[in-house]
Amino acid sequence: MHHSDRVRLRTGVEVSRLALGTAAFGGLFASVSNQQCYETLHAAVDSGINFIDTAPHYGKGRSEVRVGNAVKSLDANQLVISTKIGRLLVSSNTDIDDFFLDADNSVERKFDFTAAGVRASFESSLQRLGVDHIDILFIHDPDDHADDAVLKAYPELERMRSEGLIKAIGIGMNQTAIPTRFVRETDIDMVLIAGRYSLLDQSAADELLPLALERGVDVIAAGVFNSGILANPVKGATYDYMPASDELITRAQRIREILDSHEVSLTGAAMQFPLQHPAVKSVLVGCRSVDEVVKNIEEFDKEIPNKVWEDLVSVL
Repeated sequence: MHHSDRVRLRTGVEVSRLALGTAAFGGLFASVSNQQCYETLHAAVDSGINFIDTAPHYGKGRSEVRVGNAVKSLDANQLVISTKIGRLLVSSNTDIDDFFLDADNSVERKFDFTAAGVRASFESSLQRLGVDHIDILFIHDPDDHADDAVLKAYPELERMRSEGLIKAIGIGMNQTAIPTRFVRETDIDMVLIAGRYSLLDQSAADELLPLALERGVDVIAAGVFNSGILANPVKGATYDYMPASDELITRAQRIREILDSHEVSLTGAAMQFPLQHPAVKSVLVGCRSVDEVVKNIEEFDKEIPNKVWEDLVSVL
């Protein structure tokens, strides 16, 4: 499988098997420059990646602005851009973001899954991105707002889809229960599941992935490194953005030992693993530099023999 291979989604949109996540464009954990973001995105697109994901949450709009600046010189019709709704950005002079170091601190996030909130978020994203359409709009992290997301946000997104304003409706979360509910109760097109179908956590395979496959809902896998531990499983590594337990570090190290015996990299296996499930169509990996884009592509494109996956079964 090659990173630039295209897969056709249920709405007819075609995306690359490897997609670019842009949380880092908001300065997640480390500041980045506008030029760095521009070069990173162009390196991805020049390599054949056409699917770019962002969100208002990432740097309180900063990621969307930087993505928008980078795609101005590209043919946006050749790209598939997704963003998210659920967090409105409203004026503030008191909110400081400790996680996104390049955040726009003139605004703060306000959860809003109402129909009006969906429209307002969408219009604001269009402005920040500088585009006239968005291909995929995800409902973002409605953990404490599941009913509003299902009963208010989704019907409005369905109207927007019928109006041709968006091509696909998705939900993006790092838990499986609410996305499973959406697949069961709505006509949603996509699920972006972060960290729940990885070498360390296959909980999405219990119910979400089989149901999505049955209903013809496309799944995009993100968080394949579980926030860092599957990139470098050492003491102090993070799992779901928190310090990883000794047990998890030991498991990750055992996985790496098996892979080392086959001369397969841990990062390469982490990126390729989700695509072993037929429900998963693409893998979304965040990058903050050209070097990261090049390295991820190189590892993603290396063929992994079936024997490797068979040997991993005992520790997955």
